[in-house]
Amino acid sequence: MEANAKRKVLAQAILALESEEDCNLLLEDLCTIKEIEDMAHRFEIAYLLSQGKTFIDVEKLTGASSATISRVNRCLKHGKGYRNIIEKMKKDHTLE
Repeated sequence: MEANAKRKVLAQAILALESEEDCNLLLEDLCTIKEIEDMAHRFEIAYLLSQGKTFIDVEKLTGASSATISRVNRCLKHGKGYRNIIEKMKKDHTLE
C-alpha cells in the first residue's frame, strides 16, 4: 500500500472512533506512552498559544523548550490542523 493510501486508511480509522475510550484504546495500540504524552503536550501548547499566551508563559506553564513552542506556533499560524480542531472543540464546548 502506498503512503497516501496508508494515511487515508488511518484517517478513516480515526473518523470511525465513537468515544474517548475508543480513541484512547487506539492511541495505546498505535503509539508508545511517550508518543501519546508528546502529542498531548504539543496540543496543550497549541491551545495556550491560541489563547494568546506568550512563549514565556507557555514555557513556564508547560516546561516545553522554546524549539517545541516555536514549532507548534508555526503549525498553529501556517497549518490548519490545530486551529481547526481547537475552534471545533470550543464550539462544541469540549474545550474551554
